Amino acid sequence: MTTIADHDAYIAAAPQAFRPSLERLRVLLARALPEAEEIVAYGMPGFSIDGSVVASYAAFSKQCGLYLLAGAIAEHADAIAAAGLKATKTGITFSPKKPIPDDLVERLVLASRRAARTDG
Repeated sequence: MTTIADHDAYIAAAPQAFRPSLERLRVLLARALPEAEEIVAYGMPGFSIDGSVVASYAAFSKQCGLYLLAGAIAEHADAIAAAGLKATKTGITFSPKKPIPDDLVERLVLASRRAARTDG
């Protein structure tokens, strides 16, 4: 497996159909987490604050994912379900045809940042 050096390389290597969604997530995450460092961890691009990965994203063969701390997903479970999205304990999957609404991404990321500060 190829090691991805940075966010740009990850997005460039992703399936063409997912690149705009990944770019959008990157912008939204960077805007919501201006103090965060862009990293690559666990094979995914992400954003770290004080050594804690607060948010990351990925592309797979048929969908994309946004990954956050579990508390953020739990806190916004109703909004995630209302948006018609599927979530696991730490992630939400979506497609370019049914993206995560921008305002929900922002709320999730801010909740994940709060959870990182509480846990850390």
